[in-house]
Amino acid sequence: MRRSTTTALGAVFAALALSGCASHAAPAGSAAPAHRGGGTPSASAPLSSAQLNQRLLNESDLGEGYIRKPEPARRDDDVTVIGCPALEKLGANAATGSGLDFTRKTKASFTYTGSSSSEIGEELYSDSPAKLSNGISKDFDAMLSCPTYQVASGSSAIDVETAKAAAPDLGDEQWSQVLTFSVGGQLSIVKQMAVRTDNVLVIVSGSPRLVDAHLAKAVSKGLRTR
Repeated sequence: MRRSTTTALGAVFAALALSGCASHAAPAGSAAPAHRGGGTPSASAPLSSAQLNQRLLNESDLGEGYIRKPEPARRDDDVTVIGCPALEKLGANAATGSGLDFTRKTKASFTYTGSSSSEIGEELYSDSPAKLSNGISKDFDAMLSCPTYQVASGSSAIDVETAKAAAPDLGDEQWSQVLTFSVGGQLSIVKQMAVRTDNVLVIVSGSPRLVDAHLAKAVSKGLRTR
């Protein structure tokens, strides 16, 4: 199937680029389930693209040693998921890696030169609270429904393992998972954490230690009140 969600299969390709963000170790086993707080999302108009861009982390937010990466060329690979029916049921309408299907979106990724090949990426989305909540929930739930599966693109096949992780209470709703990718015997671990408050969704992915270090800052800036 072809998928348009960066948080799902886009992360597979990102994992290869982010393999330095990955600790080269086995998954940590069963983790605490993602916490989802808050009640029914209220109605709120999406932010503009300009407003979202102002809320992205930048080098000064991250500190010394971070360099922003140029946006990669768009990929139109035919991607097939093997062994995870829930992901297939989500369907696909656009090229892999184009992002979740929300009204407004922006993203940035950084290399941390202070540690070999470590990277971190941030995505910001804005839409109605209900659409953000439903969309990201379906995405995380689908991936976590399959502890292991494969992703194939052309002649390449990537083994994927997923595990829930503890999600700090930083917004109305929050999700967290750890994905372990295996290609040719090399392991790459990527942590993904998502936080939604009102009409903004923040997703931070990359090296587990970098995600843990910068998530609160990304959420504080991304979800700031207007």
